[in-house]
Amino acid sequence: MGFNELLRDLQRGASAQAAGISRGHGAPARTVSARSGLHRLRCASLLKPLYAWVTASRIPDAERWRRHAEPAVVISSNSDTRSLWLAVGPLVILDDIYQRTGVSWPMHNADPSRFGSIEVAADEVATAYAALAQAALAGDPVAGSVLDWMRQVEGEQTYGTRQALGAPEAGIKCGWFGEPDETCLRTHAVAVLPNGGTRATVVVALTAQPYTGGREREIYQTRAAEGHPVEAEHEKVSGPLLRGLLTTTLAELGHGERP
Repeated sequence: MGFNELLRDLQRGASAQAAGISRGHGAPARTVSARSGLHRLRCASLLKPLYAWVTASRIPDAERWRRHAEPAVVISSNSDTRSLWLAVGPLVILDDIYQRTGVSWPMHNADPSRFGSIEVAADEVATAYAALAQAALAGDPVAGSVLDWMRQVEGEQTYGTRQALGAPEAGIKCGWFGEPDETCLRTHAVAVLPNGGTRATVVVALTAQPYTGGREREIYQTRAAEGHPVEAEHEKVSGPLLRGLLTTTLAELGHGERP
């Protein structure tokens, strides 16, 4: 299934984006992207590995950094992410991401303690992760650790993306949420594919699917507020679309083709 079919069948009020990048020594860089709906979406969990990467140099105590950075990536711990975010400072973190990746993300919320307020586009996320992956390939030990942690993400937190992509060794980070004042559930994913050599391949999918059933939303919000898992609801609403966007992006990039 191609992008046209995936995006054509979106419900009214839905947004979806996909982007991919493959670059490095050898064949010319290749990029692909598609979008329907909003230009930017809040995708807090997708940025946690990037926050972990850039905060390492700002926290002198390496053990303290790792104590928060690893669970922020592997189990998507919000409390540990917040510890990194506040210890270093949001403007410093966002500027460091820009300096390393060329991607600039402003804060759209007046409360700087809310790391989840950053709004992004899929092609920006792909570009940032390509920089992370290439830094790891070039010998950056922190970038290498972050990618290793992404390879440890498992279970319902992967939404079956490794299987769909046919890449069991891929580094994965997924995210999900629906704020009480929102009528959509946001579900998103990034995958860093193994290539060998110096080439980095990244695919990203962002979705916001309408979730307007009053009773269902009430149950969802109660479960989320009480800390219960809600991944299954996101799988039901967005799982097939998320995987379809990722696999289509990877196919468009020609991943695995001979250079």
